[in-house]
Amino acid sequence: MQHAIAAVSLLVRDYDEAIAFYTQCLDFELVEDTPLGGGKRWVLLSPPGARETRLLLAQATTSEQDLCVGEQAGGRVFLFLHVDDFHARYAAMRARGVRFLEAPRHEPYGTVAVFEDLYGNRWDLLQPAPKPDPVPLRSV
Repeated sequence: MQHAIAAVSLLVRDYDEAIAFYTQCLDFELVEDTPLGGGKRWVLLSPPGARETRLLLAQATTSEQDLCVGEQAGGRVFLFLHVDDFHARYAAMRARGVRFLEAPRHEPYGTVAVFEDLYGNRWDLLQPAPKPDPVPLRSV
């Protein structure tokens, strides 16, 4: 049996402003927006070309939830957006007003920069480093 995380729930203040940010600033695709009654909606977004994990927007409905909007990870990086062309994506996001908290840096695991979404959640924009080719085993 194969398992996968299908979606990660993200608290937002307003469905429509969140949809606008993720689709217009990050180029995410709106996969589904289904009314569930009582103002609740099932809103799924995904990065371009993503097939598995999606972002499920959950509008805060209590004062306790309101306090957690933008703070779901306690100020740490919460989500990791992998891209295949870091510099092009970085430039496009900056041109659309996305706030980066640092300049791009090169790490052993790839090229990365931390940015904030419209609520202050921290994300890594990351182009993973290429994996080295495996060393062939030698016969003895």
